[in-house]
Amino acid sequence: MRRETVRPVPAGGERIAKRIARSGLCSRRDAEKLIDERRVRVDGTVLQSPALVVSPEARVEVDEAPLPDLEPMRLVRFHKPAGVLTARRDPGGRSTIYDQLPRDLDHMMPVGRLDLNSEGLLLLTNDGGLKRHLELPTTGWARRYRVRVFGRVDEKALAALKDGAVVDGVRYGRIEATLDRRQGDNAWLTIRLREGKNREVRRVMEHLGLSVNRLIRTAYGPFQLGALGRGATDEVTGKVLREQIGARLSG
Repeated sequence: MRRETVRPVPAGGERIAKRIARSGLCSRRDAEKLIDERRVRVDGTVLQSPALVVSPEARVEVDEAPLPDLEPMRLVRFHKPAGVLTARRDPGGRSTIYDQLPRDLDHMMPVGRLDLNSEGLLLLTNDGGLKRHLELPTTGWARRYRVRVFGRVDEKALAALKDGAVVDGVRYGRIEATLDRRQGDNAWLTIRLREGKNREVRRVMEHLGLSVNRLIRTAYGPFQLGALGRGATDEVTGKVLREQIGARLSG
């Protein structure tokens, strides 16, 4: 059996651990362990590093057996609880979404992110191309949130956000924000935006003198949180994917 350095292939391939995970054999983390244990071969060569990029045509074997056929493209709705990181792991030991997800979804990737104290709808996919497509502002999908804020709400200032805002030198695009109801010193808002920059809702609300004390994402494009329970998952059917994603699924 040959044991030698395998040269990465040109762009168009994917990391070997991701390829193994997408086959459904195991998670990406477990795939990296298999590689460390020298149990993975690519085109007959024992793999030394999980950094290898493999082409779609590469022959991958684990314990001398070919990989299962690649999983079809998948999209899963997940109700992320507050206090959970959208990350693979946390050096500080805080809980991550992968501590919450069923083990068979351990290889799924989040579409965008929700910060630690935000909750609600988080989409997960096993397909990197679909992930990038859904995250692009040019895809045109709006993110909708229910937001509880502390402070005096100026409805004119909310309405002005439709023209965007500049906060600490960062330009934010059109934001649709409406007052739903007041609740003592708090108020509930509905906010709709398309860019989804890091902590966008919190920073823009702070700019208006409002402190966000609860943030729930209720929709991402056509996909809704609905009645999905906290910490629960639900897979989007192939029919709905074809209807909503269209050309992304062709071929």
